[in-house]
Amino acid sequence: MAKKRRKSKASSTPKPNRFVLSKKNKIIFGCFLIVLSIALFFSFISFYFTWQADQSLLTEFRDRNAEAKNLLNKFGAAVSHFFMYKGFGLASFVLPVLMAISGLYFFLGLQYKNLIGKWIWGLIGMIWTSIALGFFAFEQPLLGGLIGFEMNDFLQDYVGKIGIFLILLFTLVVILVQLFNFSPEAIGNYFRAMDLPKRKPKPANNAVTSNVEDTPLSISDEDTEINLDTYTHKEDIPPLEPEVPEASTTNTSDMDITIAQPEEEEEDVNLQVEAATVEKEETSSTAEQLVKDFGEFDPTLELGNYKFPPLDLLEQHGANTGITINQEELEENKNKIVSTLKNYKIGIAQIKATIGPTVTLYEIVPEAGIRISKIKNLEDDIALSLAALGIRIIAPIPGKGTIGIEVPNKNASVVSMRSVIASSKFQKAEMQLPIAFGKTISNETFVVDLAKMPHMLMAGATGQGKSVGLNAVITSLLYKKHPAEIKFVLVDPKKVELTLYNKIERHFLAKLPDSEEAIITDNSKVISTLNSLCIEMDNRYELLKTAMVRNIKEYNTKFKARKLNPNEGHKYLPYIILVIDEFADLIMTAGKEVETPIARLAQLARAIGIHLIIATQRPSVNVITGIIKANFPARIAFRVTSKIDSRTILDAQGADQLIGRGDMLYTQGNDVTRIQCAFVDTPEVSKITEFIGSQRAFPDAHLLPEYVGEDSGTGIDIDVSDRDSKFREAAEVIVIAQQGSASLIQRKLKLGYNRAGRIIDQLEAAGIVGPFEGSKARQVLVPDMVALDQLLENES
Repeated sequence: MAKKRRKSKASSTPKPNRFVLSKKNKIIFGCFLIVLSIALFFSFISFYFTWQADQSLLTEFRDRNAEAKNLLNKFGAAVSHFFMYKGFGLASFVLPVLMAISGLYFFLGLQYKNLIGKWIWGLIGMIWTSIALGFFAFEQPLLGGLIGFEMNDFLQDYVGKIGIFLILLFTLVVILVQLFNFSPEAIGNYFRAMDLPKRKPKPANNAVTSNVEDTPLSISDEDTEINLDTYTHKEDIPPLEPEVPEASTTNTSDMDITIAQPEEEEEDVNLQVEAATVEKEETSSTAEQLVKDFGEFDPTLELGNYKFPPLDLLEQHGANTGITINQEELEENKNKIVSTLKNYKIGIAQIKATIGPTVTLYEIVPEAGIRISKIKNLEDDIALSLAALGIRIIAPIPGKGTIGIEVPNKNASVVSMRSVIASSKFQKAEMQLPIAFGKTISNETFVVDLAKMPHMLMAGATGQGKSVGLNAVITSLLYKKHPAEIKFVLVDPKKVELTLYNKIERHFLAKLPDSEEAIITDNSKVISTLNSLCIEMDNRYELLKTAMVRNIKEYNTKFKARKLNPNEGHKYLPYIILVIDEFADLIMTAGKEVETPIARLAQLARAIGIHLIIATQRPSVNVITGIIKANFPARIAFRVTSKIDSRTILDAQGADQLIGRGDMLYTQGNDVTRIQCAFVDTPEVSKITEFIGSQRAFPDAHLLPEYVGEDSGTGIDIDVSDRDSKFREAAEVIVIAQQGSASLIQRKLKLGYNRAGRIIDQLEAAGIVGPFEGSKARQVLVPDMVALDQLLENES
């Protein structure tokens, strides 16, 4: 008995209690988890916007003066870097969700028996999502995180990509079945339910609505069709009367039944239906009838037999059209880059090479905690180790999360104009004004639409490829557009670069009515041409206004559909491309007189099909002014001599690191793209222009509107009433100074160049100054003020 008592006493002793939170501690712990989940959520979101700027601060966590861009400062930068970069990527958002759910369980005092299961399945889903993102978004390692990237890399070594896909698919099915009770029958039921509205129930004499509180009514999926004639009542429900004059309602304690009886049948009455007459639709205008009779207007009909230049006119420079991969050179450059960075204690996690025609791009992923600026500052050291000219570091590459090092190839490949013109990307380009510049680092043909730029600024040092670039632009348009669709206004102060295009004057060029040559080589005529283009712009806007359209594309479409009357001044509008080969020379000679119309054209002319291409070898701020830069979003930079010139052109460095010979950078206000410009030689341009010039052409070049009173040295001003209001003051200034020049009138009377030139012409007509003598000042024919008064009195 004693043993039994001792045993029962031992069994009655309480076991040690497990750790149990009190109600207050549950509330505190739950609130902590919720706050922590919110902090993680915002730090994770901020990571994808600030990780590049915060990466260099990860090693300076203890520095109180250092400030991170993350919404939660250094704490958010460190935590998000650990989970998003080194962890599971986007899948890490599962963690704050699980923590928030757990916090709510503790805060609200709910039973958290199933909380462990939620954590298990949540972590499984997080791992699955990380691997899936690493698999499907392999080029974006930040999406799947380091774990997703490494897991994919590990699994591919054993099962390959197809095996990973099958594993992901099987795991997804397991998760759907276990968590969401997924079954194939649910899919069948879904399609069966979609088919239900197509079936019509049989008509019934009585419509019975039953509302039973005690016995709910359930219908299986198989019994979707219900025949009310076969509806049977329960034994405790009395049978209903077969005929009831009105809808009756019987209320009992157990059920509520409503019976709706059909209305009594009425006698058949013959219904006579009279069809309404359909009014005949009339067309709003005769445009549809004209299109039906004659077809749409074809602007190319006048030169219907025009043949586009064949590809045979362009040469295939170099025997080998592809890119030769020198494995030894790639391996040697890789080892030099790795060793150079290792000397500065910069480790590399991954490196990849993309071979271009002249440059190879090495993409590197540095180890965690490496400052990007530290690698950027090693540009000259890497160039020294590689013994190469033109090393350019892109830190980081936009949209990739890697650092790029561009290294010139020892044996550069020539990109011929024929290869880019013959490419399917250019031939199938659905653009208004397609331009094939060349090929990118990835050896893809780079094609852009000039109509969407809408203007282009090209700059670079002497001999780096600007003239070849202009020829590539013009050649692209000649191969793609009909002479009726596009016209060029060519300004060539050098007088030798664009003269080859004289042969296609009556096909593609535009000029002033009184000009002998279409290509402008005299700077004094440039101002007249620019102002004439401004008049053309205003005239076109008037046409768009009367046609009630917004741009040239809509206008020409409406004109082709014969909805615009030519008798009202409407006509087909070709695109006009203004090409200026050396803009700095114009700015030096004319200044504001050139800059003002160019700025006006750049601001307004895009909608009516006038586009500007300006090239200069002097990219300084007094040439490429703020007004010019603001209206030329598309810019091309060939090699320049200083970082300041590069910033003037691109608003960024890099053009000073190019290697020349057509190596260029292109930007349209966002990313900078490195391109090897296509090479088109002078004999090739000559062949193209001869081929086009030998064909039937228009009677004359496209004539621009006449700009009256802008040409200097005409000596024609007979009507005294048309003289300028400042004529007398200008005459006195000229006679007193005995110097007949327009610049003197500009300075003394504070007039513009155009008005001063017009007054000089009037003074010549009045016999006060002599004719134009080139660079010399005009001879003053009136000796003093007395003779001037007599001369003017005799005229009156």
